[in-house]
Amino acid sequence: MWMMLVSIAVAGTLATFTDWLFMGVLFHERYMRYPEVWWPEFREKGDSRAILYSSILGYVATAAVIVLCAYAGARDIGHALSVAGLAWMAGPLVLLVTNGFWMKIDPAVTFSHALGWLARFLIAGAAAGIVLS
Repeated sequence: MWMMLVSIAVAGTLATFTDWLFMGVLFHERYMRYPEVWWPEFREKGDSRAILYSSILGYVATAAVIVLCAYAGARDIGHALSVAGLAWMAGPLVLLVTNGFWMKIDPAVTFSHALGWLARFLIAGAAAGIVLS
């Protein structure tokens, strides 16, 4: 059990760096293409509270993928990565693409966010594969 908690902590922390890359740095200039879609506080100065809550939810998502891999019986990295990839397709990918259809968000931002969530899920899958093998 403690190895699962360590894997969640390590994978969640690694994934915060991919979040920073894909959801903060990549296509950064395109976030304000449609400034009206963002909360006023974020448009003006950024919002550390939103970043904190998003980071916490990132750890929750990482934990969910690792637990899902355990429930799915993933006993190696390949199987765990498959479970993580399928979970990404069923969740964040569908949500982000659908939001992109209905909301004014630059397609590059949608793409980078989808890649960021894929990276998080694959890191969690790899961690699950290591711990569960």
